[in-house]
Amino acid sequence: MKLTEETLSNDMVYDGRIIKVYNDEVKLPNGHISHREVVRHRGAVCVLPVTQDGYVYLVKQFRYPFADVLLEAPAGKLEEKENPYDCAMRELREETGLTASELVELGKMYVSPGYCDEVIHLFAAKDLSFGEQQPDEDEFLDVVRLPLSEVYSDVLNGKIPDAKTQLIILKTVAMADRVQI
Repeated sequence: MKLTEETLSNDMVYDGRIIKVYNDEVKLPNGHISHREVVRHRGAVCVLPVTQDGYVYLVKQFRYPFADVLLEAPAGKLEEKENPYDCAMRELREETGLTASELVELGKMYVSPGYCDEVIHLFAAKDLSFGEQQPDEDEFLDVVRLPLSEVYSDVLNGKIPDAKTQLIILKTVAMADRVQI
């Protein structure tokens, strides 16, 4: 069965700093015409700094859409033409002050494929060195060091609602032999 849709028109309805929103007209596999609202995003990274003794570094950050402070793995948007590896190293240093001598690729995630094309590239950071945070001028973060076993339990018990943080913690635990923790 053919599952693909053919784009007939592509109309930008919003051009923002972080996202662009399109209203596309598509031809469905059965020949009918429909519309798709699509959020276009440059992409991002999420990186989990892991110590040899089983601790991780996360950040606490206020998230305006939820009016709440969330516990998250360090993450950030790709700059134009920036590769995910370089972005992960940059975001790790900016948000936590940490640098890593090794990043382990853990795959990627599609944030919400029903309406958004954002891809988040996942990395575990190893062999950490400590420095100073260098957050963006509009970024306010508290760095916390917690046992990986504790945050893993928190994910399973619903205490960490952020999807990218849930996934990177679950993948790090599942791939412990590859991450070597």
